[in-house]
Amino acid sequence: MGKTKELSKDVRDKIVDLHKAGMGYKTISKKLGEKVTTVGAIVRKWKEHKMTINRPRSGAPRKISPCGVSMILRKVKKHPRTTREELVNDLKLAGTTVTKKTIGNTLHRNGLKSCRARKVPLLKKAHVQARLKFANEHLNDSVSDWEKVTTVGAIVRKWKEHKMTINRPRSGASRKNSPRGVSMILRKVKKHPRTTREELVNDLKLAGTTVTKKTIGNTLHRNGLKSCRARKVPLLKKAHVQARLKFANEHLNDSVSDWEKVLWSVVFFC
Repeated sequence: MGKTKELSKDVRDKIVDLHKAGMGYKTISKKLGEKVTTVGAIVRKWKEHKMTINRPRSGAPRKISPCGVSMILRKVKKHPRTTREELVNDLKLAGTTVTKKTIGNTLHRNGLKSCRARKVPLLKKAHVQARLKFANEHLNDSVSDWEKVTTVGAIVRKWKEHKMTINRPRSGASRKNSPRGVSMILRKVKKHPRTTREELVNDLKLAGTTVTKKTIGNTLHRNGLKSCRARKVPLLKKAHVQARLKFANEHLNDSVSDWEKVLWSVVFFC
């Protein structure tokens, strides 16, 4: 809930004067059009501190105005790599002098966290020479050569780690729907959105894949499609049936031109 508008000193003094005159909280509230809780708070403050104005709050006031906070938040969201020093300089140009610590506290208070880019360790002279030698040796290699190197490296690393070159068994049950089957049901659903899961089960069964309706639903959901049920239309009551039958009998022998006029009038008044 947002902060409400504060009452002026004159209104507060008037509330206190009416209370001194013997009026109760509700009576003062009705007379001045203010809430009973507001009247009570002002009277209690006057009784305790003999004053109606706001007392000085604890802590130093915020150095950055709400406008300044909005400015730095806007810049950080637009340019996430902005440094605290840059924000300090921007506020300085706007007439507000703050420290980098204040900038960090303001960002943290608004849900943004500052971070430092990780320093990459410098390469030694031997590393630089080795990389330069490798680059010169393979300067004119084709794309197909690099693809072979990548594939061979992956196979060698797999053999070193697991002492095998075949694919390792993956966790979980294997997918029953092949990629081709998934493409088929997605194509059908996008073309005919009212397709039921049972129809898709039958289509896959004809293609040689037996799955359940639950599997179909999971596959559609995994590909960003949601299943839904058609809303059941309530049955017509007896009065509705009789009214429709009466209307049909009354206009059973109407000509085509009569119906054209009726339709035209409905469209016109809509």
